Amino acid sequence: MYQIKFSIIALLFCLHTAILSGQNGHPKIKGLNGSHVTASALDERVLQIMDSLEMPGLSIAVINDSKTVYHRAFGVANMDTKEPVTEQTIFEGASLSKPVFAYFAMKMVQKGLLDLDKPMYEYIPHPGVDSSSQDYYKLITPRIILSHSSGFPNWSHGEMIKLEQKPGTNFSYSGEAYQYLAAVIGQLNGVGFKDDLNQIFLDEVATPLGLQNTSFTWNDYIEEHKAMGHQEGKTTDKAHQGKAFGAGYSIHSNAQDYAKFLIALIKQEGLEEKYFKEMFTEHTHFKDDNPIKVEVGQTGWGLGMAQKPDEKGMMHMHTGNNHDFQSYCMILPDEEYGIVFFTNSDKMEGFLESFNILGKQF
Repeated sequence: MYQIKFSIIALLFCLHTAILSGQNGHPKIKGLNGSHVTASALDERVLQIMDSLEMPGLSIAVINDSKTVYHRAFGVANMDTKEPVTEQTIFEGASLSKPVFAYFAMKMVQKGLLDLDKPMYEYIPHPGVDSSSQDYYKLITPRIILSHSSGFPNWSHGEMIKLEQKPGTNFSYSGEAYQYLAAVIGQLNGVGFKDDLNQIFLDEVATPLGLQNTSFTWNDYIEEHKAMGHQEGKTTDKAHQGKAFGAGYSIHSNAQDYAKFLIALIKQEGLEEKYFKEMFTEHTHFKDDNPIKVEVGQTGWGLGMAQKPDEKGMMHMHTGNNHDFQSYCMILPDEEYGIVFFTNSDKMEGFLESFNILGKQF
């Protein structure tokens, strides 16, 4: 039997931190399937799934009526030392960076620094685009990048970029393109894309929204509180400790903090209404044979998040995958509902498939 089966149960009431916010106003957690689930029942189900998946640690939060009504820290931050996950534990968010960065970019649009429809090359020419792709490349705009239709690869790995499609015509997920936009935003603010850009993010986004422990670059708090990653049941020793602002991958946070960001999206806080409309509008539509549409039911991408129609409204969602850290978030603004979780393992897909006590979340 898996060696931490154990600990997950014991740590629930003893060693780890289990937090429930707003319990007096919300004695039960409302699900998308009409269910009303007690916190203890939700605890029990989460622990069952973690045990079945041999999942080391988890940070999870659920939003009802634009408030965090449930947030928990389960399991262990390090499978070798059995150090518990706590309220302070920090996780790699991987691509959950992208929705936050998109919001940050819209802040720059609102301030008049960034134009969603100005060609990127007019801000900074990209040195890595092949000469054969220059005509297509000059069509790329911030809007096209944020909605993943630039034609850039996810990552170029130092190779010259060749565009196989006209930008803006088809979905092409790209962290590389997000990083290009981060470089532009850094230049527009007179900084690069390292700590100085992160400080602008903290000033413009994190501090106003109350994100106390969320950062795109490494700091002393992360050093002290970061969980260890786990892959294939083993602790990994790799960590993103750089000072580069990774717009598509480097955010560090936890569910309690990230839920505040999701609530800001639901309540449309920090930006004018027209900019939220831009974020929530579909800008890239998936073709019928797109595997994401066929297998998951997502139909397209707004500025920062994927979209999936639901009988209760439009779901806006994103996954994160750094292999040994995986994560997921989803909001349904019409229902003022949301969920986010961070794992320090490669067990996200299994958790999503099994976590149906509140209805289908993906």
